[in-house]
Amino acid sequence: MSSVIDLERRTDGVACLTMRSERTKNAMTPRFVSELLSALRQAALSPGLKVIVLAGLPEVFSSGASPELLRAFGRGELAPTEISLPRALLDLPVPLIAAMEGHAIGGGLALGLCADLCVIARESRYGATFMDFGFTPGMGTTQLLFHVVSPAIAFEMLLTGEPKKGSSFVGASGFNAILPRAEVLPHALALAERIADKPRLSLEVLKRTLAMRRRRAFEETYTTETLMHHATFGQQEVLLRIEERNALP
Repeated sequence: MSSVIDLERRTDGVACLTMRSERTKNAMTPRFVSELLSALRQAALSPGLKVIVLAGLPEVFSSGASPELLRAFGRGELAPTEISLPRALLDLPVPLIAAMEGHAIGGGLALGLCADLCVIARESRYGATFMDFGFTPGMGTTQLLFHVVSPAIAFEMLLTGEPKKGSSFVGASGFNAILPRAEVLPHALALAERIADKPRLSLEVLKRTLAMRRRRAFEETYTTETLMHHATFGQQEVLLRIEERNALP
């Protein structure tokens, strides 16, 4: 449907959304965000839809906000609150499965955390790297991360910004599966097929009920994160960090 997002509607009630911007490593540019939102809307309207699988590139699920977007945030030209992807994902009427076979960094990790089920790869790295740039986490990460890791691990990831290999979460997380990369998407699709044989209305009612706590937590933290961003974006040190880190090879 575009050069950035592929939408595959299957006949078994499963829709597969694949983010495939190799040039930007699935970074969140304005175009990327717009096309992903459009694809989500189209998928939700698919006749017979029961479940959505969100996938990325084999090496990168999503690298988070693009350098241009970060610069716009830092200069105050765009508010981080204008990134509406988390709410759109959380509000989907049917279950969402994130097949995170590649690295997921910053806002890219937040995308996956919005899913109802998350499958990650042992070899890939997952990090809430916001503080490496000097600004506080966004996109609901300060709450959504607690859905899959313990408070101690969440605090470490949020404060240090250091990405962790998927293998480090084995036996110590709430991810649905931690597998070799090649097995992540097949496992996510198998989960989707198992879900898709259920009645649509029953899935909608249960999804809404199960997601209620996370949606409520997201709305609460959205306000808090907005206040934190007002306080931390625009610092000269943050602007310098954005330029320095974006200049790294």
